[in-house]
Amino acid sequence: MSNPSSTSLSSHAKPAAPTLADFEDAAAALDGVITRTPVDGSQHLSDLLGVPVHLKLENLQRTGSFKIRGATYRLSRLTADERARGVVAASAGNHAQGVALAANELGISATIFMPLGVPVPKLLATRGYGADVVLEGATVETPLRLAAEFAQRTGAVFIHPFDHPDVIAGQGTLGLELLDEVPDVETIVVGIGGGGLIAGVAAAVKARAAIEGRAVRIVGVQAENSAAYPPSLAAGHPIEIATRPTIADGIAVARPGDLPFEIIREYVDEVVTVSEDDIARALLVLLERAKQVVEPAGAVGVAAILAGRIAASGPTVTVLSGGNIDPLLLQRVVAHGLAASGRYMTLRIPLPDRPGQLARVSDLLAQAGANVTEVLHTRHGQGLQLSEVILQLSVETRGEEHRAHVIAMLEDAGFAPTVVPD
Repeated sequence: MSNPSSTSLSSHAKPAAPTLADFEDAAAALDGVITRTPVDGSQHLSDLLGVPVHLKLENLQRTGSFKIRGATYRLSRLTADERARGVVAASAGNHAQGVALAANELGISATIFMPLGVPVPKLLATRGYGADVVLEGATVETPLRLAAEFAQRTGAVFIHPFDHPDVIAGQGTLGLELLDEVPDVETIVVGIGGGGLIAGVAAAVKARAAIEGRAVRIVGVQAENSAAYPPSLAAGHPIEIATRPTIADGIAVARPGDLPFEIIREYVDEVVTVSEDDIARALLVLLERAKQVVEPAGAVGVAAILAGRIAASGPTVTVLSGGNIDPLLLQRVVAHGLAASGRYMTLRIPLPDRPGQLARVSDLLAQAGANVTEVLHTRHGQGLQLSEVILQLSVETRGEEHRAHVIAMLEDAGFAPTVVPD
């Protein structure tokens, strides 16, 4: 492949998709730079899916995500003149860290545009790798625009997070690793944002599998609040959608990349979506069952399995693409995941304002085997009568069936509990 290091989104020349030789060249270039992350079996997910399920632990990669692969390979192919001009990138966090670290190790100056509200660990890590960070915009779309303008104004090389052959070639090295680690894999599940990772994995895996005379199914997963690929694939070309807020900020991209889209259209067999509750449940399962800390964007593959969106006929691998999650977000997501799994709820119960009512409710909850973690008892509230109080309880339960049993016991005793939305 000719060196496409100067290709940008504004170029009229259509860049070529990487070949198997390109992926192998990228793997050789990254040898000793990236971590060859392990694969771990998941008995819980295997039991659910009915086939062996493995987790590719890319959350344990350097910088905490797969992005270091594409960023390092892209920067390694810059000319001496391009390196002297410096690089600029835009990212919600993982691409920023990958570019910052790669630039630091290659002695290249880097400017990174990031959206306001970016997770603090990602921000601090990016600055820690020596990049100049500029915070602007509510979503990654604004930083992308500002980074492109910065490149035009200063001559810095714009390092796109997914829409470049070298980036895709670097990300595709993960697919080659998977084939070495799970030689009999039949289905690979990968999250999709702009599409660079799954494009690289799909193209590399399909090319290698074709030589071996076998088929591997590739399934992409998007957060339903930011799912540009299903309508784009239906339309036959990339379209921009109006995204909604999602905890999977790392894959919140409004428009597919041009080159990833073409590769995905050719090599990816199916794209499914998952809800916010699905993602929260997946993070909880990964913490409890796999002992893995994973960011929401990195858990969408597991979310799809838990939600019954994946049909697999043989050994399956899902990629845990990143582990950079803000501890405060993790705390909120775990609580949301517990609620979504029927293991935690907040009840609001109106009571007559007379002695013994709190004790009655507490006794009923004890009989039901529910654990009370927080209590608020107040006479102040909109719509309350002078003779009423409101009791608000946070309660731990053992699942949906137990949760329904607790509510039924309270109702049978004459109370009128309502579940407060998470």
